[in-house]
Amino acid sequence: MWTGTNQMFELEIMDNGSITLHGRLDAAQAVKAQTFLDRVSGKCVLDLTKLEYISSAGLGVLLKTHKRLMDSGNGIVLINVNHHIHDIFRYSGFDKLFEIVPIDK
Repeated sequence: MWTGTNQMFELEIMDNGSITLHGRLDAAQAVKAQTFLDRVSGKCVLDLTKLEYISSAGLGVLLKTHKRLMDSGNGIVLINVNHHIHDIFRYSGFDKLFEIVPIDK
């Protein structure tokens, strides 16, 4: 688990190959998240069930990774996106760049 000042952020590879993001992906965690995601190849499924917050720096990490993966015909799919996080993607226009699957009700 990676920790910042009074903040926690964790990336976890699940048995099904998806990556779960926990906590807050902000500027303090962006380099660590980018380092982790730079090792991902092929289709990348990010489960955002436990993501509490994403800043513009966090969006930048996802965008850089998405562009890199798109160059090889893949990309990022975001699953289990809660309303708050989805709003951030919508307000930034990133909802048009990523395939986003909301949390099942």
